[in-house]
Amino acid sequence: MLKDLFSSSIRADVLSLLLNSPDEKFYVREMARLLRKNPSGVKRELDNLEEMGVAVSERVANLRYFHANRQSPLFPELKSLVTKSLGLPGAIKALVRASGARAAFIYGPYVEGTRDDRVDIMVIGPGSPLIKGFRDIEKKFSCTITWIEMDYEEYREKRRRKEARLIGILSKKRIMLAGRV
Repeated sequence: MLKDLFSSSIRADVLSLLLNSPDEKFYVREMARLLRKNPSGVKRELDNLEEMGVAVSERVANLRYFHANRQSPLFPELKSLVTKSLGLPGAIKALVRASGARAAFIYGPYVEGTRDDRVDIMVIGPGSPLIKGFRDIEKKFSCTITWIEMDYEEYREKRRRKEARLIGILSKKRIMLAGRV
């Protein structure tokens, strides 16, 4: 079974997305776009995971939505394994990508190596609410997450005006999670 579970990088990415966002439902093309993978490869892996009982699907109109199977006996262990293998930045990256944000990055003391218990994040663009996901990550990694969310137009305007706080954040070292700034 382990050989079947971890046989491809696409499957690992699909598992990561599903297990880090167990309450979210994704259709194939949406997941392929979020993971930046070929839709046919994503579909094949989702079908395999569903066959193993790790994922489940449901039809809504003409779309087939997939989500993690919380009833699977493997769910808690796989979720823990994925979380540990991704580390803190990976867990945040999976959450941010699943939210649909246009760009996001970690900045501040965590990136500079001065503190590993406080993580500052900037999220740009429309995205689903991140607060529950960030709270879950805080518990798992024993850290405090603070974040700034702004839509893309607000970001562009602040950057055009050279707002001191934004320019200060952008001028420092950062870990990109999604998109470009």
